[in-house]
Amino acid sequence: MALVPYDETAVMGLQRFHKPLATFSFANHTIQIQQDWRQLGVAAVVWDAAVVLSTYLEMGAVELRGRSAVELGAGTGLVGIVAALLGSEVQFANPTETSDLRHSNIREPLSFVLLLLQAV
Repeated sequence: MALVPYDETAVMGLQRFHKPLATFSFANHTIQIQQDWRQLGVAAVVWDAAVVLSTYLEMGAVELRGRSAVELGAGTGLVGIVAALLGSEVQFANPTETSDLRHSNIREPLSFVLLLLQAV
């Protein structure tokens, strides 16, 4: 394991995490995700793994229509939003410190989808 000092002005690859808004296109929808690195840290940004998993789900690798899903460690909620847009009933589980941010991200793209929201 290596410990690398973090300087947000020097690390080009991490600057995208400091943008207040990240925009994605999944399931024929434009999804705008609010991020808040300064206040909430790593749980409040969209990580590459969420984008990769969302792409995998969108490809139809797993049939989601009519199924239930739980997004554990939901953070900003991107994967759960994509799963819901693909027809799944989604529960979001994450520490409560990111629940307000996640709820604001979910509200817009999923206003027409019935969701059961749960903060753990």
